[in-house]
Amino acid sequence: MRRLSKAFFYSLAGLGDAWREPACRLEIYVMAIAIPLALWLPLGVTEKLLLICSVVSIFIVEILNTSVEAAIDRIGGERHELSRVAKDLGSAAVFVASLMAAAVWATLAAPLLLVR
Repeated sequence: MRRLSKAFFYSLAGLGDAWREPACRLEIYVMAIAIPLALWLPLGVTEKLLLICSVVSIFIVEILNTSVEAAIDRIGGERHELSRVAKDLGSAAVFVASLMAAAVWATLAAPLLLVR
């Protein structure tokens, strides 16, 4: 139980760290709009879950990208090709997650939002 409690508080600290990062904060703002919108749309439970999970996945990937960037920055400030590759791969992961979410929203939500 003690280990679970510590893990919970480490996770809360991590979310606090994420909040201080502008990119993560942007994803939180997007979720604050997208999740209620997904719940409001006249869709089935599965479709609503797909919409919500697609935007939450962007936030998850952004947290992981931010953690990679923090680790790279901790190692040193000098330019190194492997550091660039690690940061660019993290950025690419966020981009791919965003494309996936855009495709899900374009498929499920756009037809309903454009008709209204």
